[in-house]
Amino acid sequence: MPAANGLQIWISQLDRRSYAIAVGFGIGIIGGVIGLMIALLGPWLAAAAILGLLAGLYIITDVSMALYAIIGIVLLLPFGVFPVKIAITPTLLDLALGGFLLVYLFQWMTGRRGGLRLTSVHALIALYVMWLVLAFALGLRHASPSPADIRQFAETLLSIGMVFILTDLLRNPAMLRRLVLVILLAIGLQALLAVSLYLAPDALAEALLVRLSRIGYPAGGVIRYIEDNPALAERAIGTWVDPNALGGALATAATMIAPQIVARKPVLRWRWLTIAIFAAVAIALFLTSSRASFLAWGAGMFMIALVRYRRLLPVLLAGGLLFLFLPQTQAYLDRLSQAFQGEDLATKMRIDEWTDSLELIGRYPLVGVGFTGTPEIDIYTDVANMYLMMANQIGLTGVLIFLLAMGGVFLYGARAWRYARDNPDFAAIHLGYHAALFTGLVNQIADLYFFRLDFQSSITWFWLIVALCVASSKLALESARKTAPKNAIA
Repeated sequence: MPAANGLQIWISQLDRRSYAIAVGFGIGIIGGVIGLMIALLGPWLAAAAILGLLAGLYIITDVSMALYAIIGIVLLLPFGVFPVKIAITPTLLDLALGGFLLVYLFQWMTGRRGGLRLTSVHALIALYVMWLVLAFALGLRHASPSPADIRQFAETLLSIGMVFILTDLLRNPAMLRRLVLVILLAIGLQALLAVSLYLAPDALAEALLVRLSRIGYPAGGVIRYIEDNPALAERAIGTWVDPNALGGALATAATMIAPQIVARKPVLRWRWLTIAIFAAVAIALFLTSSRASFLAWGAGMFMIALVRYRRLLPVLLAGGLLFLFLPQTQAYLDRLSQAFQGEDLATKMRIDEWTDSLELIGRYPLVGVGFTGTPEIDIYTDVANMYLMMANQIGLTGVLIFLLAMGGVFLYGARAWRYARDNPDFAAIHLGYHAALFTGLVNQIADLYFFRLDFQSSITWFWLIVALCVASSKLALESARKTAPKNAIA
């Protein structure tokens, strides 16, 4: 503030001629920078960069807008990087997370925020973070970290840190409800992109997606097919590059917004629009041909119906029967049958990976081999099962701590549900958040993107869901305490 006041005083004291020179000098610098950006990036990317800069300046003044920016980038441009390399090339997610953390810390430094609000669940998550750091350090015995390893691991810790920050930040139900609305709109736009690109001719879809190469996306070979075989069906990818990663995001988001369709107090005034977005997300999920994500979504929907909306059980049953008998789903059913019988190439590869992973776990059961490399050339850590991949890298001890932390989230949520279920401000969002987390955990039985370090947007999305679960539970309990007689709630 003193520097800003000093600048204002200095400007006010300038005579007319000096003021005109200063304005002209400023316009010249801005014009030169814009011209250089157009020359280096082209007009469209230069315009996008300028708009992004203006948006960034606004975002760092409002912590809620910074959080919305994180959600938007995670769901719409998960692999985008800053188009200009200065010393390093940060990802758009890096910039969004950094801006969010900066605004949050600034609120603490200026006294606008105080009294960190935590729960018993945070102790388990803190223990998990400490184990990750220990596993990373022990893994340095096997291989030195690359700059990418260090950056991605730091990003992972920051993403997990969102559980602590958001529980402190989200202090009223309106903020939680707005987040569902932002997620609903962002995932709806992603679903629309995914379906549109899927329906477009391959050459056109490829040409459109390749334009994103200026911000770090692949410059070719973008279109994906089942088993990476162009003779088989295409898979929807949207702007997520990988159809399985997109499937995980769509499945969890669809489960999160599903309760809004029948909620007493939905976050979106027009229920028909919520239904339309939900349908678009479901169609996009189907078109990814991600069987693990599709089955996990079904499990999440069943959880919602069983816990709260039992009248949806006949609807789910009818949908399942339609899925079994519609001609358009027969190929998908055939792939599901092949998966359960272990007959298709993708499933055979998964079984081989799981077998190799069990061998690695047998050699390094307690702490795994870390994140930077393997001690032996015949073993590898990436495996299409998050829990096995965790065991590879952080050992069975780390997997146990993670499962305890997730169990803590659900137990805390179950305690809060006793009060949230009769509160229209909480019921749908609380159930949606926890069903999304359940969907994600089921999904990762046959996928790995919520733990794989080079898929930072997937990791951030997962821990954002965890954070929203804990924050909604805490707010529901606090709301119940305010309205209940003293000592009525333990």
